[in-house]
Amino acid sequence: MRSEADAPVNPDELRDDQVDGPELTVRLARTWGTDKGIVGALSTVDHKVIGRRFIATAVLFLFMGGLSAILMRMQLALPENRLMGPDFYNQLFTMHGTTMMFLFGVPIGEAFAVFLVPLMVGTRNIAFPRLNAYAYYVYLIGGLMIWVAFVLNIGPDVGWFAYVPLSGPEYSPGKRADFWAQMITFTEVSGIAVAISIIVTVFKFRAPGMTLDRIPLFVWAELVNSFVIIFALPAVVTASATLMMDRLVGTHFYNPAEGGDALLYQHLFWFFGHPEVYIIFLPATGWVSAIVVTFSRRQAFGYIALVLSLIATGFLSFGLWVHHMFTTGLPQLGASFFTASSMLIAIPNGIQVFCWIATLWDGRPVFRAPLLFVIGFFFIFVAGGLSGILLASVPLDTQVHDTFFVVAHFHYVLIGGNVFPLIGAVYYWFPKFTGRMMSERLGKWHFWLAFIGFNAAFFPMHILGLMGMPRRVYTYLPEMGWGSLNLFSSLGAVLFFASFVLFLYNIVSSARRGAVAGPNPWNAGTLEWAAASPPRPQNFDRIPVVTNREPLWANRDSLPVVAGLSVENREQLVTTATDARADLRETTPEPSIWPFLAAIATTILFVGSMFTPWALVWGSVPLALALMGWFWPKPNTEDEK
Repeated sequence: MRSEADAPVNPDELRDDQVDGPELTVRLARTWGTDKGIVGALSTVDHKVIGRRFIATAVLFLFMGGLSAILMRMQLALPENRLMGPDFYNQLFTMHGTTMMFLFGVPIGEAFAVFLVPLMVGTRNIAFPRLNAYAYYVYLIGGLMIWVAFVLNIGPDVGWFAYVPLSGPEYSPGKRADFWAQMITFTEVSGIAVAISIIVTVFKFRAPGMTLDRIPLFVWAELVNSFVIIFALPAVVTASATLMMDRLVGTHFYNPAEGGDALLYQHLFWFFGHPEVYIIFLPATGWVSAIVVTFSRRQAFGYIALVLSLIATGFLSFGLWVHHMFTTGLPQLGASFFTASSMLIAIPNGIQVFCWIATLWDGRPVFRAPLLFVIGFFFIFVAGGLSGILLASVPLDTQVHDTFFVVAHFHYVLIGGNVFPLIGAVYYWFPKFTGRMMSERLGKWHFWLAFIGFNAAFFPMHILGLMGMPRRVYTYLPEMGWGSLNLFSSLGAVLFFASFVLFLYNIVSSARRGAVAGPNPWNAGTLEWAAASPPRPQNFDRIPVVTNREPLWANRDSLPVVAGLSVENREQLVTTATDARADLRETTPEPSIWPFLAAIATTILFVGSMFTPWALVWGSVPLALALMGWFWPKPNTEDEK
């Protein structure tokens, strides 16, 4: 590396080619470690610690959203049920959708990226680690804020989409819709910050030799996903910010009586909302690719086709949003265009499914719990995609719009396209997170309970929709004939939720008593399995050199490495963007309490602005002070970011 990396070397500084064995491991762990205690925990910039926190928090929100769904299904199990009233049901319905889409669906993909991408590309930390830590705290506070509001009976009740004029000042007095709108700001600031860190990590911190055609498919999926996030999320932030301005300072962006346009809100929201479906789905494709390759015991069939399909999906996801608005009176020519584009995106998705099946077909598949959930994903996601093709047709969409047919479709797509791969990913990478294996027997019980429970819960909703049952209703009359299917659906939902209780038990018991995993229990081929389980603070004692798409399969005895990085300072190797040649050394930031304090200051500004516009002025003062502390130059760390 010294011959290629263009950076000065301090001759008095201890470097990793001057010490070896256990001593090197201990010294690097001390340099890259985090101080103990509360301040140390709040100051950490270790991507693995932040990644575990992201994952745990997103899974917590998944269970909270699932519990709210169970309560809704209990209400709808019987006609004229009096378990809850319409106001509480509207809050519950809004919290379920908001939690699943904004607090679970988007963050969980980035959470896995924060933990795994630096390991998979062979570096010691994520780019902009303090920004990454700040993003987690902002996400956590935003999620807690809206759930505390719900517990205090001031939770949002306008749906997870908050359509105007229902969410406007005339029809939603009080602060309920404001909590929803400001939660959007919290989570989207967090999402964009993490996306920036992921993109820079992938392009500039890859191990030497990891050219663009050797990047793991999971990393490609997260890279494309990060670009989609950066381009999509500003639209919903604009929608929520202008909604708050209409509500709080008397603007009229969405008030037709004063020259505003209610449909403008829908365009802004769905310009984000449909790419969001793929923000949720794209990381899952990475999980599926990693699991299929490992358990097929062969490299991915059609690697280039899979990468190009990911990129095509990212591009095409921005051309579909109007199919959510076919009943709003749009011109027929425009509807025809969006019908075509909605059908077109099935092509790259279909290519990916065929490549995965071909990989399994031509390999020697080992049917362990992670692969079972991937196979379940094939059946459920494809079924959801087929109903999506139907909804892309204007006449059929007009007929079933706002019925339970649509509810069935998007749950097949989102749960089949994200949650089933997610569960497989947890079983697959749990040994890397904790150093222990999950129970295979409980994993198989979990799969069958989840697969049967999911289909029992959501398939009847297709029929209910065709029978005319509208969505977003809290009760119905017995004479409508919907009672038996709703009861069956609710029983399936209970079975599905029970499978997650079993999943949680498996996680907790395996973390305590599971079999010790070792570095590479699945005999996988990507770089994260070259690190210890769980990984040490420095990830790798020496940076590996990549010669193959599956480097651990190509170098089964030992990986080639580069040497020359500092042992005493947090030094990372920066490589060129395309061919990953060693370029220079960079000192990465030390742990700092300032990102946490900046998140607290951000909270003061955001929450205060729901009550007075002056909070934007006075709230900027503590935020500015926190940022000054964050970026204040320190001795010998001039290039801290």
